[in-house]
Amino acid sequence: QNVRGKYRVIFDRSGAYIGVLVDDLVAKGTDEPYRMFTSRAEHRLTLRQDTADLRLTETGYRLGLASKERLVRMQQKKAALEATLYHLRAINAQPEAVNAYLESVGTAPIQTPTRLERLALRPQVVVSDLLMAMGIYDTVVTPVAGMENTAELAEIEIKYAGYMEKERELVGLSVEKERWTIPDTFNFTEVKNITLEAREKLSKVRPQNLGQASRISGVSPADISVLMVLLRKYRPGSALPPEA
Repeated sequence: QNVRGKYRVIFDRSGAYIGVLVDDLVAKGTDEPYRMFTSRAEHRLTLRQDTADLRLTETGYRLGLASKERLVRMQQKKAALEATLYHLRAINAQPEAVNAYLESVGTAPIQTPTRLERLALRPQVVVSDLLMAMGIYDTVVTPVAGMENTAELAEIEIKYAGYMEKERELVGLSVEKERWTIPDTFNFTEVKNITLEAREKLSKVRPQNLGQASRISGVSPADISVLMVLLRKYRPGSALPPEA
């Protein structure tokens, strides 16, 4: 894209595993063959295989790699998931409608009307089975041609909501660090308030921003804090700000 004079396509670490791969190779380097393990990614809940189409289809369509039909299917899937989550959060389950199912899976029955979303939080409850037992599966789950796991996706969103929210916060912090660009003229060897190991690693790798710098082995959060202070004052043309 860049060679053709078009906009560059950049996959970040929270958007695709290829973004993790490229960033690792650029920021950390490698002395041996690189293997893409899921453990290399910090945001594995975001990079789940069942949401790959939701994350990447629009980009693929803009690049001419995904058809219009595929884009439409993704949009239908997204709308179906949102509609299903809305119903699960809005509908109350009556005790007489769900207690037999709840007891059959070994979890406590309810005494008062309870939101389906709260029941879905129970580890023993499978949302699709719960809805089938209540006879409202077709009412709650929006059908999409060729897609049978809408209820499962909604269940994952509910059960892991707390973890996903924390991950989104971490992604936000990572994005903020990526915005702190490091000028090409910045001389890491002159920074005396970071460890010798950090100076050597930073000088070797030459990260483009604080996000990349923070992922280099041997560079501590304290080192990043020092760099952040210096970058606030830094002016191109000098190795370090006068105060440093």
